[in-house]
Amino acid sequence: MKALGYAGKSRSKMLPDVPTISEAGVPGYESFIWWGLYAPAGTPQPIIDKLNNEIAAIMKTPEMVKILENQGAEIDLLTGADFTKFMESESAKWDRVVKSNKITAE
Repeated sequence: MKALGYAGKSRSKMLPDVPTISEAGVPGYESFIWWGLYAPAGTPQPIIDKLNNEIAAIMKTPEMVKILENQGAEIDLLTGADFTKFMESESAKWDRVVKSNKITAE
């Protein structure tokens, strides 16, 4: 099997010789797996801030960085506000893909 392209915005550290899909001829293409944590609506901001700080500290530990990098993951920690913007952007992007390709759940 030969990798033809990497779906991220920039080349993978694990596959530096594999071009991004954008470089390979589909300009602007970017798709990736991401993880996010949510709290119930109405959670007090000090609790949200504490969770964000504690999770960020864990994600920055050498052990966690190594685990994720060994799986080809790249860590990009976002604040709650930035995560909200990211989710809005991702929702809009994939909504356009679904509608323009007439994808249905049948």
